[in-house]
Amino acid sequence: MDAARLKANFAHVAGNGELVAEYFYADLFGRNPQLRSMFPRSMSRQYKVLLGALSHIVSTVDDAPELVPYLERLGRDHRGFGVAEDHYPEVGTSLVATLKHFSGDQWTEDLERDWTEAYGVVAKVMAEAR
Repeated sequence: MDAARLKANFAHVAGNGELVAEYFYADLFGRNPQLRSMFPRSMSRQYKVLLGALSHIVSTVDDAPELVPYLERLGRDHRGFGVAEDHYPEVGTSLVATLKHFSGDQWTEDLERDWTEAYGVVAKVMAEAR
């Protein structure tokens, strides 16, 4: 996984602001309509929360002592909201689809592999957090 490539790509994607979060949740709920009830009716705050979490994760992707405790807290918080281990692959599919959409011509097989690997680590740490 190339942390510099992830950071550069996310900086490009994040330039689209809340459109990224809107697209992500539309994709997630389109693929998994049963998950919609886990979220508030108004998603505007949730968009900010998602973008903030992604920004923090990407900025610390190469700093395990900072990243792992953050992901563990996030995982415990998500469990409290009813997130189950089998939700993580669905979220990953929508996240990669969103990143690909907003990356445009920058998207490559290497970038997809990097994001998939990074998300796998994030999901594993979050799901296993106690």
